[in-house]
Amino acid sequence: MEQKNSLSRELSPDLTAYRCTACHGDEDWSHSHPIRGRAKSRSLSASPALGSTKEFRRTRSLHGPCPVTTFGPKACVLQNPQTIMHIQDPASQRLTWNKAPKSVLVIKKIRDDRLLQPFKELCVHLVEENNMIVYVEKKVLEDPAIARDENFGAVKKKFCTFREDYDDISNQIDFIICLGGDGTLLYASSLFQGSVPPVMAFHLGSLGFLTPFNFENFQSQVTQVIEGNAAIVLRSRLKVRVVKELRGQKPAASNGVGENGSLAPDTELGKQVMQYQVLNEVVIDRGPSSYLSNVDVYLDGHLITTVQGDAGVIVSTPTGSTAYAAAAGASMIHPNVPAIMITPICPHSLSFRPIVVPAGVELKITLSPEARNTAWVSFDGRKRQEIRHGDSISITTSCYPLPSICVQDPVSDWFESLAQCLHWNVRKKQTHFTEEEEEEEQGQS
Repeated sequence: MEQKNSLSRELSPDLTAYRCTACHGDEDWSHSHPIRGRAKSRSLSASPALGSTKEFRRTRSLHGPCPVTTFGPKACVLQNPQTIMHIQDPASQRLTWNKAPKSVLVIKKIRDDRLLQPFKELCVHLVEENNMIVYVEKKVLEDPAIARDENFGAVKKKFCTFREDYDDISNQIDFIICLGGDGTLLYASSLFQGSVPPVMAFHLGSLGFLTPFNFENFQSQVTQVIEGNAAIVLRSRLKVRVVKELRGQKPAASNGVGENGSLAPDTELGKQVMQYQVLNEVVIDRGPSSYLSNVDVYLDGHLITTVQGDAGVIVSTPTGSTAYAAAAGASMIHPNVPAIMITPICPHSLSFRPIVVPAGVELKITLSPEARNTAWVSFDGRKRQEIRHGDSISITTSCYPLPSICVQDPVSDWFESLAQCLHWNVRKKQTHFTEEEEEEEQGQS
């Protein structure tokens, strides 16, 4: 009975704890006692990594109401405790706060001098005007242009710093601000292997498909977000599990953080298990080998096809459909559509077209027994590693989407990005006939 009522309990205001059954009971969401969890020192790097916590303090508004599941007077859908994401009208997805946000993570594109001034202006505004606790990556402050700026010193002393793959900030951040291109949003996603705070992304890079905000009016836009006056789009992520045979090697030691891929407990003897949260895509390719790519793709335990071609295969989210998948010939899918895309790269079959499968299915990819070479896999272009015979990659929809803050709304922002960044359906318009030309055309007909 408890599993049957798990979905309705999720939105109950008096619920003390909710166990996410979609993650096989791995996470507990606690609402009764929010944890602020501030670091005792201003620098997280000065002390060992913070211990992980299973308490959840994000706003429940990020989860929409359950869709209608009754059909006619007597038919209904059987309650499913494995439900991963709810579907709702994109226009109704609005950000709200259970409590006023106090901490913000500012992610700046590294080695880009054009972002120094916007970064400084934003941080001054957050610290002095809004009294926010600002977290930045330690290597950002090591930039000589920032380190030597005496006028910025007073603000810089108030920062909290962290180091990737060492410090756990997952329970410290109320929302995120990205300065740069789409890569900054992908990097922000990789820092949070569980619940992701709302992300506000400013377009200061080359493409900017995922970064809808312009920096000119950042003060008023940041104020609106802090006040909870903004629309959001829930970008689904992929939960990826890589199982590799050790082949005489000892398992790598985990640092206890689990940020960009965590070593899971040894549930399989002689196996190393890594887990990742992926926003765009998982790419399996042939690597440096000259032989064909040859991998088997299973869906919920059934072999659906063998990918044989010059490159490999892409498994992407709707967000990733406009990235590598679109370049490989796939359709572009709105991020609110619950789906997983499978796109071959240079297949050796003219009939092998990209396909879309329902969100929540489990894909498993292994090397084919006939494969002459190994394969390589990367996650949002990072953590690239080799896959050999006996290894496997399991992919399904994560129960932790990335809430991306919109300028207008999920639909308007997406089509604006298609037009401005990808020039979708942009062409010179046909001119209309003049009155004389219309009369001449009618006379000829």
